[in-house]
Amino acid sequence: MHSTDTIVALSTPPGRSGIGVIRLSGKGALDITRSLVRDEDFNPEPNHVTLKKIRDPENDEAIDQSLITYFKAPHSFTGEDVIELSCHGSPVLLRQIVDLILRLDARAADPGEFTLRALANGRMNLSQAEAVRDLINAQTHAAARQAVRQLGGELSSRLQPIKDSLLEIIVRLESSLEFVEDDLPSIETSHISSKISNIADYVMNLAATFRAGRLLREGIKVTLVGRPNVGKSSVFNGLLSSDRAIVTDIPGTTRDSLSELISLEGVPVLLTDTAGIRSSDDKVESLGVERTRRAMADADLVIVVLDSSEPFNAEDNEALDSVADNLHLIAHNKSDLLFFENNNISEIAHGARAIINVSAKTGAGLDALREAILEPFAISDIYDPGVLITNARHFDLLQRTHNELITSNEVLDEGRSEELILVGLHNALRFLGEITGETTTEDILSQIFSTFCIGK
Repeated sequence: MHSTDTIVALSTPPGRSGIGVIRLSGKGALDITRSLVRDEDFNPEPNHVTLKKIRDPENDEAIDQSLITYFKAPHSFTGEDVIELSCHGSPVLLRQIVDLILRLDARAADPGEFTLRALANGRMNLSQAEAVRDLINAQTHAAARQAVRQLGGELSSRLQPIKDSLLEIIVRLESSLEFVEDDLPSIETSHISSKISNIADYVMNLAATFRAGRLLREGIKVTLVGRPNVGKSSVFNGLLSSDRAIVTDIPGTTRDSLSELISLEGVPVLLTDTAGIRSSDDKVESLGVERTRRAMADADLVIVVLDSSEPFNAEDNEALDSVADNLHLIAHNKSDLLFFENNNISEIAHGARAIINVSAKTGAGLDALREAILEPFAISDIYDPGVLITNARHFDLLQRTHNELITSNEVLDEGRSEELILVGLHNALRFLGEITGETTTEDILSQIFSTFCIGK
């Protein structure tokens, strides 16, 4: 973690843009920059921007004009000397400058290495570092807000009182083990047991926010299914408010699955339009139906689209039978047309959570359908003013912490030795430390930071 190398990476996305930012971090960052601008006396004022020409050190040829910002250690993102070069956003130009820097005794940064150095140098803890990744990957405003809260240390602040209370209990039990021959008085044992129970409840309540936090981070997968020509693609376009899928009156127009991401009340929802479910000798259409079945299996919620202007048939029943084990609802499409009088929707609902009359043509009922999509997932929790657990790793560690606390309390109530009680308490403290990074192994750190983008 404590590398002395100077690292470099492009911090803006690849491709053409108005500006491309190249970031250097390490002891050699300023010297390398001096070589780039061909000025050994270049001494930029920290936290100020300087306009300089970048030149090829071998032939003194001007390559670009760059805005250079110097962040002096330890007051930088990584805690080291950091230089950011804001250049014109030509991929060829940026690649040329990065190659020059690599020849000047820097090396290419690994994924997430800038943030890893910030962690190593005490600029942030591990939960804050993971929030950097979550903020970059946020798909909705609500997810971004939650990531900013964690980046500001809110989760760490929630965990610190728990760790402090655990340490008080551990110190008392360790002291009893070392200096007291007799057992703890029953009144003190009862007090310690109560404190452990309170900590366990606090931890479990925090872990319980993961259901809402997961929605913010991962979103909901929703798949539209039904027989051909019931208007699945039209409903799909209506929910997107965009003509994303091709719509015709020819049955079987959709041959493949098509997915788009939308935001519903701050929750990312991945909508998937699918090929109509029916038997077919057409090899391409059969492959599309197979993909439909895979999309249904992966979905958190399935919307079965039916045509209200035509009688239910065997293909409608097949579609409803296929989602009997899924969380699903029915979109009764084409409500702008006359309903077929013999259709009794309640008789074939097959456990649908809701039945919504919609018209993809007029837009009627689409708002109700959006509400019905979110209803099973209790999204009101995402607006809780407190921090949410959005990371599966954090959730797992909180559950482990809770289990160790419960076990320790059971051992305490049985009147067992302080040594046995302390085993679970020390494990609980270690698990909490893994969330914020105090007790995390380098192997786990490597796995976490491998998921970061290069340049961050």
